[in-house]
Amino acid sequence: MSKTVPVGVSARHIHLSQEHIEALFGPGYQLTEFKPLSQPGQFAANETVAVIGTKGQFDKVRILGPARPATQLEISRTDSFAIGVKAPVRESGNIAGTPGITIKGPAGEVTVDEGVIVAARHIHFHTSDADQWGIKDKDLLKVRLGGERGLVLENVIARVSDNFALDMHIDTDEANAAGANNGDTAEIID
Repeated sequence: MSKTVPVGVSARHIHLSQEHIEALFGPGYQLTEFKPLSQPGQFAANETVAVIGTKGQFDKVRILGPARPATQLEISRTDSFAIGVKAPVRESGNIAGTPGITIKGPAGEVTVDEGVIVAARHIHFHTSDADQWGIKDKDLLKVRLGGERGLVLENVIARVSDNFALDMHIDTDEANAAGANNGDTAEIID
């Protein structure tokens, strides 16, 4: 049985705490939805911010909502070189000991001491999909991306929850290396 999953290419983006949303956009501010994402309840917001590192900055970085408990910037390795921040590869939410960044919005600026990561490649599994394929939360998988520049990616983290929809997330560096696009499919091979 083929274990095929849809591919989602994750460009640089930021998750903000409600405290930081209000510091950047004003007291009581709530993010507004631009478009829904593959995971239930998640969305790309209309709002963007600038992120400033030691060597450069990115303007118009998309905020993903809803608000999170902690602010987290997810960038590619190439992005980390461009702005001068040595971001480690981490699973989303694991930001302890990571570098910080300055974030600028229309109503203010915030500097966080930690929160910049290169997101570890992963696949979101609904519990029923994982059960069907014998996959457990935190399993490390081997996945084949096909096409003209096909690649096999190792150490793809399985993230299993009743709240997830089946989707593989890779960053723009990984997608560019494989010639992969949103909506392509990948095959779990081990």
